Amino acid sequence: MPELPEKKRELTMEQRLLLAFVLMFGVLLLSPYFLPKSEEQKQEEAKKGQQSQPKKDAPAATPAVAPAAAAAVPTVASVARKDAETPGNLVGSAEEHPTIETDLYKVRFSSRGAVVESWQLKKFKQGDGKTLDLVNPISLKHSEMYPFTIQFKDQKPNVDLRQALYVVKKRPDGLGIDFEYSQGGVTSRKSFVFTKANYLTDVTSIVTMNNASVGHLLSWRGGFGDSMVIKAHANQHTTRIGPNDSSPTVYDNSKGKSGPVLEGGTWNFAGLEDNYFAALFVAKNATYMEQETWSDKLPVIEGEKDEELYVGSSIGLGGAQNQFSLFVGPKDIEILRAVNPKLETVVDWGWFWFLAKPLFATLKWLTTNYIHSYGWAIIVATIVINILLLPIKLTSMKNMKQMSAMQPEIARVNEKYSGVKMNDPRNNEKNAEIMEVYKKFGVNPAGGCLPMFLPIPFLFAFYKVLSLAIDLRGAEWFWVSDLSQPETIAIRVLPLLMLGTQFWLQKMTPTASMDPNQAKMMMFMPLMMGFFFYGASSGLVLYWLTTNVVGIVQQYFFNKAAQAPAASTTIDVINNKKKGKK
Repeated sequence: MPELPEKKRELTMEQRLLLAFVLMFGVLLLSPYFLPKSEEQKQEEAKKGQQSQPKKDAPAATPAVAPAAAAAVPTVASVARKDAETPGNLVGSAEEHPTIETDLYKVRFSSRGAVVESWQLKKFKQGDGKTLDLVNPISLKHSEMYPFTIQFKDQKPNVDLRQALYVVKKRPDGLGIDFEYSQGGVTSRKSFVFTKANYLTDVTSIVTMNNASVGHLLSWRGGFGDSMVIKAHANQHTTRIGPNDSSPTVYDNSKGKSGPVLEGGTWNFAGLEDNYFAALFVAKNATYMEQETWSDKLPVIEGEKDEELYVGSSIGLGGAQNQFSLFVGPKDIEILRAVNPKLETVVDWGWFWFLAKPLFATLKWLTTNYIHSYGWAIIVATIVINILLLPIKLTSMKNMKQMSAMQPEIARVNEKYSGVKMNDPRNNEKNAEIMEVYKKFGVNPAGGCLPMFLPIPFLFAFYKVLSLAIDLRGAEWFWVSDLSQPETIAIRVLPLLMLGTQFWLQKMTPTASMDPNQAKMMMFMPLMMGFFFYGASSGLVLYWLTTNVVGIVQQYFFNKAAQAPAASTTIDVINNKKKGKK
């Protein structure tokens, strides 16, 4: 499909449709050869005859479409039979750009190649604030990368269907569109049947050459999803799942780097996904399907030289006719489950799924019923988590106090064995005496590190929730425009606050005496955390910041309530207790 002039692409949709209609009207007046009246009459007669045929002539595999839409018009397969009975050319007179609009979609097509130029989800915004378009605009600069371009596996027809001008026929209910082309013995049909209020679309395609079927795939190349988010190309994958699989097979954008990878199998669905959205070709029952994974090298920003790999996928049923139920929409658990229980598996909760799933349910429940803000829900959930972990943290804090108190005895053992190297046999005696000191004070050597690691599993759970839960995409909180993304202001406030509270908490936390090098290393840790979190999602930073604030409050009251006596006094008390027991 040739590149459209830049000026033409700047026209509004209304202007483009008006121009297309003017061109078509002119062609009809000046060139009646293209659409002779007799041919129209034959087509109408063939349609009436086809509609009156008994059900046994219908194709064996029918897609899941709305009953009214399915009954209103003949299928692509029946149109193919009609065309075989009335051979002749069927070519569009000019390129058209029809639009189908439902409660959820606004999809713009091009009659050149019968492809999709824009697939907008009306209920979602993309990174630049405009209505989310799942088609990467940069990929449209490459003629082969329009979604639903026909791609041939082996035999190719003698006509370039990417450049072919299809005849466009909108369905009476406004929810379906048919594309028809026939010339030089090559016939091609594509149909898209939408439903008004859900994310399922019926897609059908067929290609014949000299009345012989031609196997083909339908391609969506050059990326998928919100291309405006940071590193969008790195979060796009091809995905598929079979009837016996517990999780999908997922390929990232590097899979086809050395060339497209074609695989086939009995699958429930196959398609494309990013973190929050998916375009999945769904079989009514597990069916043999073929998927080709591509890696398309495109600039990250239009006009720039720096390029990245964007994932692409081509899907087919392995034959000349493709009939799919196509899901294009958000990776919302309830929506996916209602379409097909297998679709729910595209939401991968990760290793800590047992924390991530209840965590998401808690955040959604708090936001829906009480707080009405995911930012505050994250804060409340974090406080509750830290309260539940308080008994373990108190034990660890006491352990750290005891470790501080026993340091003089540890220093005495180290002095006794000063100069002993690691490979010296006396080093075993040194370790044994140190362990005796730990036993005398009842201290677990690893217990002091526990508070540092307790929040980590919840950190990963929050990361998964913020990366996958469509509900948190675009969730606002004060100056934060999207909790699932880093702050968009010049200086990110939350990571700096997190860094400051991390230093404060570390300074308040009692630690066993250590050499200066160890102390410097420990003070370097907050800087590492700050560097890591500076590019993280705002919701994730908010979780860790809240954890630090709660930790500071808890540590303050613990330090006030547990004023430790001098180290030597503590040792004497413990020794006296030991003697008393004896």
